[in-house]
Amino acid sequence: MDLPSRNPFIMPDTPPVVLTFSASDPSGGAGLQADLLTLSSMGCYPLSVVTAITVQDTVGVEDIFALDAELVAAQARAVLEDMPVAAFKIGMLGSVENIAAIAEIVADYPDVPLILDPVLSSGRGDELASEEMLDAMLDMLVPQTTIITPNSLEARRLGQYDSDEDLDFADCARRLVDLGCEYVLVTGTHENTPQVVNTLYGQHGVLRSDTWQRLPGSYHGSGCTLASALAASIAHGLSVADAVREAQEYTWQALQAGFRPGMGQYIPDRLFWAREEDHED
Repeated sequence: MDLPSRNPFIMPDTPPVVLTFSASDPSGGAGLQADLLTLSSMGCYPLSVVTAITVQDTVGVEDIFALDAELVAAQARAVLEDMPVAAFKIGMLGSVENIAAIAEIVADYPDVPLILDPVLSSGRGDELASEEMLDAMLDMLVPQTTIITPNSLEARRLGQYDSDEDLDFADCARRLVDLGCEYVLVTGTHENTPQVVNTLYGQHGVLRSDTWQRLPGSYHGSGCTLASALAASIAHGLSVADAVREAQEYTWQALQAGFRPGMGQYIPDRLFWAREEDHED
């Protein structure tokens, strides 16, 4: 079959470039691999900075090896000096030193939206962020964040920082906004409710609340998928409220089409749309 020739005088449009900072997941379900799949699936060109190497599978995380902060910074500086980015997405960071290094880097790009997925534990409950890392995140990254995407457990932990009060989600979001974060999207997958309710908060309270059918089973990388889809939607120029809706729709579709390749959790199918086209042929 003859392939169409490419006109050398017509340059193709460059897709939005998104830089993700995250840990590598050898199972491909979460972390950097989930970010790359999601961003690509949603029409972005992903750049990646490895923050840590993990030993994990679809069941849980066995070990984490944080990369040296200087190496993390060098990776980011190299690509940022080469290509302009439309958004930053931040996932698991591995160490306080990495948080400080990344906070210093993104501070040089105040006009670039920053989407922060505060990865505090795995789906199995493995601890992925120490209290020192939580403090550093709140002090250095949250004030620079456009939108943070905690699940309900993470929202309580972030919102109850240095307090014994039993805060509700609105109070948790308000505390994060008071620290400088523009928007907070609290997801309800971990709540004991018939349906999943995700709520977007801003400076003046609730901006939107979306209800989704609760799917059976548990998923590896659902939070990474949502945050990356949100970064992609913002990189494409959507407003935060519209991006939140678009990212939820994409994530729910990926979860609905999820599969279980191993002995643990289901994996979201970030390329569900391509496989749907295959079934239609």
